[in-house]
Amino acid sequence: MYTGEHPIRRLDLMRLVSLSLVAVVLAGCGSVPERHPLTQELQDVAVIPGIPGARDWGDGTPGEFAEWFDLSREEVRALYPRSFDESHNYLALSGGGSRGAFAAGLLSGWTAAGTRPSFTIVTGVSTGAIIAPFAFLGPKYDHVLKDVYTTMSTDDAFEMRSLLETLTSDAGADTTPMRARIEAVVTDDVVAAIAAEYRKGRLLLIGTTNLDAARPVTWNITRIASSGAPNVRQLIIDIIMASAAIPGAFPPVLLDVEANGQRYDEMHVDGSATTSVFFYPLQLDWGEVMDANEVDGKPNLYVIRNGQLREKWMSVEPKTLTITLRAVNTLITAGVGGDMYRMYLAARRDGLNYHLAYIPSSFDAEEKELFDPAYMTELFELGYEMAKDGYDWQPAPPDFEIDSD
Repeated sequence: MYTGEHPIRRLDLMRLVSLSLVAVVLAGCGSVPERHPLTQELQDVAVIPGIPGARDWGDGTPGEFAEWFDLSREEVRALYPRSFDESHNYLALSGGGSRGAFAAGLLSGWTAAGTRPSFTIVTGVSTGAIIAPFAFLGPKYDHVLKDVYTTMSTDDAFEMRSLLETLTSDAGADTTPMRARIEAVVTDDVVAAIAAEYRKGRLLLIGTTNLDAARPVTWNITRIASSGAPNVRQLIIDIIMASAAIPGAFPPVLLDVEANGQRYDEMHVDGSATTSVFFYPLQLDWGEVMDANEVDGKPNLYVIRNGQLREKWMSVEPKTLTITLRAVNTLITAGVGGDMYRMYLAARRDGLNYHLAYIPSSFDAEEKELFDPAYMTELFELGYEMAKDGYDWQPAPPDFEIDSD
């Protein structure tokens, strides 16, 4: 998700947004991708063909955990052996566009420190969705993250569309190059490795936004990978692309669903449109999940914010697009803060140790383009250096009083 302030970066995105706004005003002048959209009445019965339990509403109780409560402990232990009799560590990765280089570097530095745990559950949104599969699979995939987040350029991410193309399509840019990049790293072997971890009781979850319903959706990538359904690799790539699809700038992803024996589609975009980082909804009591799985000790929830905590000061030009983008950036940053506090309060309530990492305000490098390899390399190295000797995780969001218990 875009959150930058460099002038060249702003000009690029301003063009994308302006083209998209013109397209909205002149909608109907050209053709757009055909749809057979799911109706509101069917939204709660629609499923991914051949993959029951592939996804849940992100603002409801995840089906995976609801299933645990319907089983005996012996049955749960048989299905999820990794969940029992050991400590739990969870990782939540936020959006942040090219700033995902920070999480990639931090994870690599954490590996070098020798203290990086294996995560029972990993979640990701937007750029965090690209990182999540490799963070989930462990240190042997650190080189993949380093390559993606230190060599990718703007040309490797998208191609700007002309005004005419924007008016007759669904976005201001074509993300075919980004899809090719993701397809190159999310291989059949990666999907098979993810599936193997699901059978041990580990979960990999990615968030998107269902634009038709205007609600968050949580995709159980581990269950999808292990389903045996055809084209699961392509579905996982589609979900990652959807999670990173900035509305209006990048094309949304139409995902096929089935309801009452009929095929429909849903439109999914950037998960950051509804939540920038997530673990579980507030209505779920994680203490009950820990009791059901006989978790050893207090679980650790690690949250990596791929960005700084506050927007940098800038003198805003009195121009429509400049004002609009600045306001959108401010709204996004405020939303990220709200998500961090929400997750912290849930963790405190349910007995989890909360740990927060974010890009320090002292980092002042600037990008020359939307995806600047030099900038991303510098940010990767920052995360690595901060973690290689032991990262100073924050036990609470900033300015939050911590009780002495």
